[in-house]
Amino acid sequence: MKLTREQVAVIRQKVEKSKITIDSLKDDVLDHLCCVVEIMMDRGKNFENAVSDAINDLAPNGLDEIQRETVFLLNSKKIFFMKRLTYTIGLLSSMSFMLGWSFGMLHWLGARELSIFGFLGFVFLYVPLLAFDRYKSNIRWLLSDKLKFILGAVSGLILAVAILFKIMHLQGADQLLILGTGFFTFGFLPFLFFTMYKKSIS
Repeated sequence: MKLTREQVAVIRQKVEKSKITIDSLKDDVLDHLCCVVEIMMDRGKNFENAVSDAINDLAPNGLDEIQRETVFLLNSKKIFFMKRLTYTIGLLSSMSFMLGWSFGMLHWLGARELSIFGFLGFVFLYVPLLAFDRYKSNIRWLLSDKLKFILGAVSGLILAVAILFKIMHLQGADQLLILGTGFFTFGFLPFLFFTMYKKSIS
């Protein structure tokens, strides 16, 4: 059964209402849905049920899922490389810090350098890369969740720098400690407990 222009327009409208932004992908989804709907209508289903079933079969979690999966497949090599790099840096920096700590306990040479390089690599490379990956994977978070995440990451980074300054006896450690504590106490914690409260009553 060939679909009428009005029926195609109805399906197009459903595709347009989704968050698919790639025009070529919209056209592919529209063509696929029209073909499936035609087959279902040939088997005796009415148009409305056929459209609903076709969309549900193609994307049970909504048409938006198709674009996310498409983008993931197009960027899979880059994504896997970034994940491999992130966890390799995390492993090496952690190993360096632990070796530095062990060397320090044994009073061996290189303890301070290993500890500092491990700490710097973990705080300034691994943690930001991990935070960015988690943020991108949860891009549909609510604004309160995004703010909680950002404030938590910023306060953690500032506190880590303050600890490093304290260890190395550098100026500005106290100011950074106060700033990081302020972000954590008056920024991160209110959003954390607000989101926990909202989840508890929902």
